[in-house]
Amino acid sequence: MNDTGCQNEQGAPGHVMIECLQRIIIEFQILELPGGLLPRRVAIGSLPGKVSVVTGVRGSGKTTLLRQRIRQLIKSRVPRENILYLDLADDRLYWLRYENPDLILDAYFEFHPQKRGSETLHCFLDEVQALPHWQLFIDRLMRTEKCEVIVAGSLLPSPEDATCYPLNGRIVSWEIFPLSFREFLVGKDIDSDGPLSTKQRLTTQKAFEDYWQVGGFPSVNGLDERRRVEAHQANWNAILASIIGYHNSSNPRAVIDLAHWLVDNTGSFYAVSHLTDYLKSLGHRVRKSSVVDWLVVFEDAGLLFSVNIFASSPTRISVNPRKVYCIDHALVTSVSSGILTNRDSLLENLVFIALRRVTPEIFYHRTKTGREVDLVALLPSVSGQERTIMLVQVCASLADPRVKQSEVRSLSEAMVELAVAGGDHRHLAHR
Repeated sequence: MNDTGCQNEQGAPGHVMIECLQRIIIEFQILELPGGLLPRRVAIGSLPGKVSVVTGVRGSGKTTLLRQRIRQLIKSRVPRENILYLDLADDRLYWLRYENPDLILDAYFEFHPQKRGSETLHCFLDEVQALPHWQLFIDRLMRTEKCEVIVAGSLLPSPEDATCYPLNGRIVSWEIFPLSFREFLVGKDIDSDGPLSTKQRLTTQKAFEDYWQVGGFPSVNGLDERRRVEAHQANWNAILASIIGYHNSSNPRAVIDLAHWLVDNTGSFYAVSHLTDYLKSLGHRVRKSSVVDWLVVFEDAGLLFSVNIFASSPTRISVNPRKVYCIDHALVTSVSSGILTNRDSLLENLVFIALRRVTPEIFYHRTKTGREVDLVALLPSVSGQERTIMLVQVCASLADPRVKQSEVRSLSEAMVELAVAGGDHRHLAHR
């Protein structure tokens, strides 16, 4: 038993476990929520009968988003005791993964029996992946109690995943990314809405140089270069450790080596067979299927993303290489060797993540003459209209006329082949 009186061992007496939960619940209810949290452009809410699920890479700000929602509830005069918040990664609750999670409800309603069925319980479960079979518990909670449920965590399956079957059709997903450049500007009290004056333009350009160095992870904002690199590396290692632990990988070193190869090759092409051969050359006994599984897990964790060629033929997709991107361009500079990354690849990564905030359907294209278009994004439909295809070329500089001519030609050929209209649907991204 630790100094809080919570017992972390399987088989702890029921009353001790309930007392532990009650102590932690009360701790939060009397806690003064920190002010000055950087507001995110994603505002989570709730729909009747739906579970709000907040996902995103570790350190992206999921907990901050939950606390913003809690502050909204308090501001709207929801009694603080009607809000139940638990961080399931709290080491004092380690034992809960071996017990019936109904103990959470027992602990709360022992305090407030008069609220059961009469008042709405606003239930926030952070790091919910630490609770085995959490979907079953949430399903029962939604069916038997009068409540609003918001959960957050990394490595959570998508709503279409078979493991979410108890909640099929009842999940509203919110995918959280590190700070966008616009959110970064808000944090610096820089107004970027509307036409910019010359002074505002220069201020925004200077802020972009800062964003280019710092990236979007809130925890590194304001750190000097050495501490920022250390913080990035610590977060990278923690993400990989959680991936390995959550999936009980039997070959953790291979997972780490694969992740490092991918981040070293940000914005570049890869083939699964090549990755498998590479890991074998390092002495790992791996199968191609295992590499495919790890690539999926990296994406589920929100760490590394793979992009296919834009094609309707499954055969063409399977025989062409994929491209890889990382969740944050500054994280790449902190954890990669730097041998293969350059300003073009980092800028392309930044643009990819900006598009990924809008749509998960991103590809690359290769024209019939062999020219490549870096990114092809299928944008969400607006007001029932047909979806827009956006073509994007990324380069660090267009100062060389030959470079600009080549990039524009690639876009022009792709526009004809994909029947994309002119104007706003074709873009050259450069610094």
